Amino acid sequence: MSKLSLQNAILTYEQLETTPSKKDNIPEELEDELRRLGCDFIQSAGIVLRLPQVAMATAQVLFQRFFYVASLKKFSVRDIGMGALFLASKVSESPCKIRDLINVYNYLIRRYRNEPNEPLEYLGQVFYEMKDALVIAEMQILKKLGFNVHVQLPYGLMVNYLKVLELTDHETIPQKAWGYLNDSLRTNVYVCYQPATIACAVIWLAARIAQVKLPTSPPWWELFEAELEDMENISRHIMRLYAIRLPSNLPLSLDELEDYLKNYEDRRKSGINEINEINDNKDDLGPAPMVED
Repeated sequence: MSKLSLQNAILTYEQLETTPSKKDNIPEELEDELRRLGCDFIQSAGIVLRLPQVAMATAQVLFQRFFYVASLKKFSVRDIGMGALFLASKVSESPCKIRDLINVYNYLIRRYRNEPNEPLEYLGQVFYEMKDALVIAEMQILKKLGFNVHVQLPYGLMVNYLKVLELTDHETIPQKAWGYLNDSLRTNVYVCYQPATIACAVIWLAARIAQVKLPTSPPWWELFEAELEDMENISRHIMRLYAIRLPSNLPLSLDELEDYLKNYEDRRKSGINEINEINDNKDDLGPAPMVED
């Protein structure tokens, strides 16, 4: 008999390296940008709808998981983003109305495209098209993920770890660590590492930036069953976010993606899709913290 596990589903190396989108010839760089864009929309929509952070975080994790089992060529960022947030709002017991969610997404899309803000006609064709797309997206998420929508988040663990390390009253570390948790949702770390490791990583990064003394004999992270190499990798993913600016014309629908791919190489050469590379050395993570034996 299989055992019930409350741990998050973690991807294998093969799943990370060979995504369905990559098999459909979506460039890896573009796939990463679209994942991040979808998470940005989910977070912004959740804020406008006044949903709790747990709902927004759950939606972004489901969004990331989905596109490791489905291709961006078959499901759009807009539709899966709406479906993930609608599903997560119910999972987190803070359901939102479909009408409100669609109106918010319409507003965010128009703002992203620098178009004038025009509210949707409630019984109009565009509204019903978005409504149908949302409902189908929610069903596809459940189907592709095998109805496994359990997401364990590291927020509570991080708070407890800060208490153990006596950092809860520090001026910057709790706030920075909390911000890093939110920002890391735009990366794939939540499908690569368990919450305890992520919680340790954001504390380690915040302490490194603040140059705060932390015990190393024995290393404090070993108390929480984390590895230094994993924490460094998570931190690099987070810091990479701040060095990369998303293009302003990324596709949100399947039709837009098809057109975008036709001129993708030209866009890269012209600098529209330019990315600032980050060196792999540890100095990129900021000042190293002083340590206390």
